[in-house]
Parts: sequence; C-alpha cells; structure tokens
Amino acid sequence: MINLEQITSVLEAYMRREDLPAALCEAMKYSLLAGGKRLRPMLCLYACEMVGGDTEAALPLAAALEMIHTYSLIHDDLPCMDDDDFRRGRPSNHKVFGEANALLAGDALLTYAFEVILSEGPRHIGKAPRYYEAAAEIAHGAGVSGMVAGQWADLANEKNPCADAETLTYIHARKTGALITAAVVAGGIAGNADPESVGALRRFGVHYGVLFQITDDLLDVLGDSKTVGKTLGKDAAHQKLTYPALYGIETAKRMAQEEARFAKEALRQFGDRATWFLTLADQTLTRTF
Repeated sequence: MINLEQITSVLEAYMRREDLPAALCEAMKYSLLAGGKRLRPMLCLYACEMVGGDTEAALPLAAALEMIHTYSLIHDDLPCMDDDDFRRGRPSNHKVFGEANALLAGDALLTYAFEVILSEGPRHIGKAPRYYEAAAEIAHGAGVSGMVAGQWADLANEKNPCADAETLTYIHARKTGALITAAVVAGGIAGNADPESVGALRRFGVHYGVLFQITDDLLDVLGDSKTVGKTLGKDAAHQKLTYPALYGIETAKRMAQEEARFAKEALRQFGDRATWFLTLADQTLTRTF
C-alpha cells in the first residue's frame, strides 16, 4: 500500500550507512526525515500503480525524488538564495548546521539520489524494463533546463519591473513544475506505460505543477506561518514575480481552479484508476500547507 510511512521507511533505510561522516549524515537526515507531504514520491508511485506497474520497482525512483526535492529546499533556504530561517515548522538546515554544512548536505542528497537510482537499477530492471528511461526523466526535471534553470530565473527576476507573464511561466514551469512532472512521468514509464498514457501523465504534471505553484504563491499571502511551517510574506518582501503579484489574488484563485480542471481532464482515459490524482487536484485548491 502506498503511504507516507512506506516512503519514510525506505528513506530511513537508505540513510543507514556506516560509511557516511556522522555530522554530514545528521545534517542530511535532519531535512530528509523532517516529514512533509512526500508529494513527489507519491506522484511517482501512484502513477506507476495507475498504469499497472510494479510500485516496488519504482521505490528507488520515488526515494531519489524526495532526496532531490529536499536538497533543493536546503539550498533554497540559504542566505544567498531565498534566505529563510524556517522550514517545515523548525529552523532551516543552515540555522542548525551552518551554511557550509547545509550546502554540503544538499550536495550529498542530490548526488546520493542518483547513486540510489543507478545502484538499484539492476535489481528492478526485470520488473521495470524502462527503469533508466524513467531515471533520465528525473535527471532532466532536476537539472540545468529544469529545476535549476527555474531557480536561476527566479533569482534573476527579483525586483525586475519588466518581468511579465512569459517570464513567470518560464520560472515556475521549471522551478516547481519540472520535478513534479518528472515524478509523474517517471512513475508511468517505470510502470511501462504506453506513449499515449505517458503523454497524458505529462499533461497532468504540467497543469498540476502550475496549480501547486499558484496555491503556494497564495499561501505566502494568505496562509498562516505556523500551519505552513515557513516564513510567509517573503515573496512580496523580495519583490518576487508571483501569480498574485502579477494577476491579483482573485484572478490567481480562478487560474488555480482552471489548472485543476485541466489536470483532471488530462487523466480522463484512466477512469476510476485516476481517483487519487483527481482528489489530489481538488485538495490542492484548498491546501493550507
């Protein structure tokens, strides 16, 4: 059964390594095992299940996705990036371990993610013959034309009075959307989905990624810091390009509803097998964290 406990258990198992420097391991685990929605691994596993694949074969991919996401949060919180003192309701990694150690903990999680993927591949390739194709999707989503490019553009366009809708779309399709889409598509490919199904999963990922980012932007304006678990109001303070800033709160809410509808329509071919994804889209519209 796919659940948070299963994913956390797998992550804990991967972190039981005697060859890691103790202090580095502690910094990695501090953020990796801090809880959270585990959204990206859940997307990966449910996509694999929906297309009829073996979710056990997708578990290393799912775990790697969470490692990559966690690395991005550690780096995102650094003073040279978005400079946040809190994450998931407690001090950010660099506030506990120092900036240099936090940077290295993020580096370690990113590289360990691909070590996990590559080393586990031979064990699962029989159940997931396109396992490494799925891994390539994750690398692309996390990389220089995906999440990293989005983070770069986000920083580059702070306080930019000329930033427009095209720039906003570029930033968040990559910074947030690329790894979300990669998670869904990788799960489908690991489940040996046909090209039509992979295309549907990719469309869902694109629209759901926008939905998730719009609601994230809205939470920064309307949310409660204790519930969200991080400092709010920072987008406006840094003059970031966000959906509420560009379109206004009410229009941003309507855009979120539209993206939820597009995301759900993308999975129509899967019928009742898509129930988890349809529910997720609806829940994301009213998310409080």
